[in-house]
Amino acid sequence: MSPGLAGIAVEMLSGATCRARPRLGSLLLAPVTKTVPLMSCSSTGSRRFRSTSSMQGFSELARERSKTVTSFYNQSAIDLSAEKASVRLTLATLLYAGKSPDGHHILSSANYLHKELPVRIAHRIKGFRSLPFIIGCNPTILQVHELYIRAYHMLIDFPQIKDQDVEARFCKLVQQLLDDHKDVVTMLAQGFRECRKHVQDEVILRNFLDTTLCSRLGIRMLATHHLALHEDNPDFVGIICRRLSPKKIIEKWVDFARRLCEHQYGNSPRVRINGHVAARFPFIPLPLDYILPELLKNAMRSTMESHLDTPYNVPDVVVTIANNDIDFVIRISDRGGGIPHNIIDKVMDYHFSTAEDSAQDPRMSNFFNNITNSGNQSGPMHGSSS
Repeated sequence: MSPGLAGIAVEMLSGATCRARPRLGSLLLAPVTKTVPLMSCSSTGSRRFRSTSSMQGFSELARERSKTVTSFYNQSAIDLSAEKASVRLTLATLLYAGKSPDGHHILSSANYLHKELPVRIAHRIKGFRSLPFIIGCNPTILQVHELYIRAYHMLIDFPQIKDQDVEARFCKLVQQLLDDHKDVVTMLAQGFRECRKHVQDEVILRNFLDTTLCSRLGIRMLATHHLALHEDNPDFVGIICRRLSPKKIIEKWVDFARRLCEHQYGNSPRVRINGHVAARFPFIPLPLDYILPELLKNAMRSTMESHLDTPYNVPDVVVTIANNDIDFVIRISDRGGGIPHNIIDKVMDYHFSTAEDSAQDPRMSNFFNNITNSGNQSGPMHGSSS
């Protein structure tokens, strides 16, 4: 398998293969210390330089760094896993396989994760390897890359899950990995901000981020679902709500967005919910918890900023629910002025926002900051676009 431009360049510089898995980021980011030779004077007045190992130490550090970077790419186990196809499960499969009288469903779920997570993580490592050299060598991107490599080996090295005791240890590992990766989105944002000016082709960044963020959401959903199978909640099977009410989810995020809006502007639009308001069906709330607050914040911000002359007399935001036996639609309508035609092609770009920058770096007004803020249920009123 081709390691990508960054991998080829590193291998040419190194000429070595390292199978060890040290703390990569600490070595890559370690400062280079120069040693000044010490002098002493003899009784005759001549100068004598003391022998030091400064140059030798520098060479060893450079060689160790080169081997460490190479270890990002020369790992045959990851290569093999990356060639495997992931096994996708439907919502119906997760729902009906999520309960059993003897608890066997938990062992089945654990063994599925034990095999599936390394494959999905290897796919993402392959994506990091394929990044342009200038991006792949960014220290923050390397830290994320290292997190994925470390997670892969921790999962691969875990023993086969045959009983409840081993499964309990596996749950602790999964929770640890979820905690370790909780800041990945923020780290990716920082890394791409640092090196974006060096990349001319935005499509490369967009495709990588689309795939990485979608995969990350899927991995976290599967992991969280398995952990939630241990909880005794009659309304849920894992993270699947048996009778999800879109109206209740919308109302929760409307309250959240209105509080933010009132804090920012002193008032907020009223929100009317219509359509199939009584609809209930099995669904996973997590994706809605990502999307709804951003859309509602956008709608309220645009409405308030388009009616600054009458801030206490603004039009309503209307949320419509449409549901049938196959799918459902949530439409959010506002009278915030719409999207100007000259920026319509930019609104889905990760770095783009029409929000005015206030008390923060302009580069922070982007998708990454918004999705992080929404996850923390705090943050600015703007979303990724107006």
